[in-house]
Amino acid sequence: MPSNARTEILQKIKRGLQTPTPLPFDGVPAPEEVFAHTATDPDILFAENFTRLQGNFSFCLTTAELVQQLQQLAQRKAWGKWFCNDHDLRRQLVQNGWSFVWHEDLASCNVAITGCEALVARTGSMVLSSQASGGRAPSVYAPAHVCVAYSHQLVYNIGDALSRLQKKYPLQHLPSLISFASGPSRTADIEKTLVTGVHGPKEVFCFLLES
Repeated sequence: MPSNARTEILQKIKRGLQTPTPLPFDGVPAPEEVFAHTATDPDILFAENFTRLQGNFSFCLTTAELVQQLQQLAQRKAWGKWFCNDHDLRRQLVQNGWSFVWHEDLASCNVAITGCEALVARTGSMVLSSQASGGRAPSVYAPAHVCVAYSHQLVYNIGDALSRLQKKYPLQHLPSLISFASGPSRTADIEKTLVTGVHGPKEVFCFLLES
């Protein structure tokens, strides 16, 4: 009967967990680096890979320059409703001349601005988390996403980014969301035609600040 088959399967799983199969090739050291580092500066490498994936990249020397570029972008895009759940980032922008009133309703905003955990140069990816992005929704819900990052957050590889997260957060206090975003969301499920902005923002901007 089906119930007996289910019980037998569960018993097999239980026995398997009690006596786990050893891993193959035990003791063989793994290579330290799968991908060799290049001579290209990590900020340039990130910018090249990020823009190749339809992301928009800009470098700023100061927070005042960042504010100036953001406000020029807002005027060009006709963005009037900005959402930011990172109060420290909001304070820094306001202290450096930010003139927009913050919009508190994410569902009706034009753009959300967040921080990040790291930037992965080799893949052009932003490492986002619910902790660094001011929640789970801001980086994916708004039509446009602006990420503010700092040069000390640049790492070469995904493994470097994961190591950074392990050092920053104890295991029991990991953020509830950790994601890797490489440009705007995209899909080619419909007749193999690439469409952007399906499951997330249609436009993604990364502003890198010197630190």
